[in-house]
Amino acid sequence: MKTLLVVHHSPSPTTHELLDAVLAGARDPEIEGVEVKVVPALAATVPDVLAADGYLFGTTANFGYMSGALKYFFDTTYYQCLGAVSDRPYGLWVHGNNDTAGAVSSVRKLATGLGLVAVADPLEVTVSVDKSVRDGCYELGGTVAATLMD
Repeated sequence: MKTLLVVHHSPSPTTHELLDAVLAGARDPEIEGVEVKVVPALAATVPDVLAADGYLFGTTANFGYMSGALKYFFDTTYYQCLGAVSDRPYGLWVHGNNDTAGAVSSVRKLATGLGLVAVADPLEVTVSVDKSVRDGCYELGGTVAATLMD
């Protein structure tokens, strides 16, 4: 069984709605042999990262950057995982009121440094959550999980 680690900072009802849609996609009944482990960014640890086969990262965009919680996650896991997680797949979703570019860029730099491989374009949400946004989240979760199937 493969493990998909979902590390997120979802402080608002809107960001929780995005998380729920991503998780629904990752847990699609057609995806077999993948366990989805969900851990808030402030609680995720080095053993969580090392034990996972793929990753989904979710964050708010705060002042042109990823959330402090997701930054803390990377700060506390980066060097211990460097060289140990190369070539593993990842996906990213970001919610911001008007701009997500800085948050996306910062997560991409860290993921690239770790040697992770983006298997989907980042999902950048700056509009109200509607069916198309929820569908995009579902697709992101499903895409990353499906890459882990045998």
